[in-house]
Parts: sequence; C-alpha cells; structure tokens
Amino acid sequence: MRIKKEIQAIFERDPAAKTVLEVLLCYPGLHAILLHRVAHALYRRGLILLPRLISQFSRWITGIEIHPGAKIGEGLFIDHGMGVVIGETAEIGDNVTLYQGVTLGGTGKEKGKRHPTVGNNVVIGTGAKVLGPIVIGDYARIGAGTVVLNNVPSHTTVVGVPGRVVVYDGERVPSIDLNHEKLPDPVAEMLYCLQQQIDTLRFQQERCLKEGRINGDPRV
Repeated sequence: MRIKKEIQAIFERDPAAKTVLEVLLCYPGLHAILLHRVAHALYRRGLILLPRLISQFSRWITGIEIHPGAKIGEGLFIDHGMGVVIGETAEIGDNVTLYQGVTLGGTGKEKGKRHPTVGNNVVIGTGAKVLGPIVIGDYARIGAGTVVLNNVPSHTTVVGVPGRVVVYDGERVPSIDLNHEKLPDPVAEMLYCLQQQIDTLRFQQERCLKEGRINGDPRV
C-alpha cells in the first residue's frame, strides 16, 4: 500500500521519527499527502469543488498547499512542510524530498502545463522556488533558497539566485543525500577567487615599492 511507503520514507529520511503512531499523528507532510490522494482521485473523476475544499482543509491543518490536479509519485517526504506550495500541473516522481517553504509554481497566467516536472530521488532544499514548466532530472539536488527557472539535468546540484548547475565533485549522486546545507556556493567561491587575486596584486605592489620600482618598471 502507498501509505506504507510514505511511512517508510519518513523513517528512512527523518532521524526524529520514533514510532509509527507518532508518524501517523504528528507529521503534517504525511497528512497533506494522504488528503491529496483523496482530492486527486476525485479531481480525476471530473469533480472540481469538493477536491478544492479538501485541498483547502489540508492547507488549513498542515500549512501545505497541494492543488488536487498535481501528480505525485510514491515515497514523497515533506519535512515539516510549512509553506510548501505545489501547483496544479506539477508532477513529482518517486522518493522525492521537499523541505519547508518549497514552491513548485508557475511564472504567469499561461494555460496548460505551467508547473515543474520533478524526477525521481530529487531533494529540494528549504525555501527553494522551482518555477515554470521545467524538468528537474533524477537525483538532482536543489539548494536552500535557490530559484530555478531552467531545466536541471539529472545527477546535478543547483544553487544560487538564479539557480546555477554545479557538478558535485564530478560524481553522480548515488542516493538521496539530505545534507543540503553543505552544497557549494558558486558566488562565494568567485568572491574568494577575487580576494586571492587582490591579495596577490597587493603583495606584488608592495614588493615593487620596496625594490624602488613603480608600476613594476625597474628603470624608475
């Protein structure tokens, strides 16, 4: 049964989970997913109002908003979940992890497919915004606070605003890695490189002054 896989996903990815009863009673991410299963089944049968009412009730008690039209695979884990928004045409694969504040949203008033498609075994960090009808490849990782507006290849890491693809040690991600706080920061790395260059130039300038040279010209 799907509910068993949802519970198993929580135990695998949340060290705070202790008992099945605790998970069933105290995990809003699980509650939101179960209510979405009901709303989505009704939505597929052509109903509109009742699924939306279930979605709104779920949002009220969990802080997680999932449109009834969204397609969600098995093993989704929504950690804490407050502020998570998943749009109508969003599609989520299996074994995906979403942290609080994640948005899978659109970019305008366009019709049709307007929300992201997320592959399998993807981790999306706290506060990340994934916008538009883009595709997030399998085993991708999206850092906390990242804004993603373009497709993300499989086995890559994206960080920054706007999101930039970063090859993580040149290796594929072998499994779900929850250490999203350790993702590299390309902006910080660039600033570090600039600082290193400035320090080098300053050292060279000081050496030239000590040797009685100006601007590196030994004739002066």
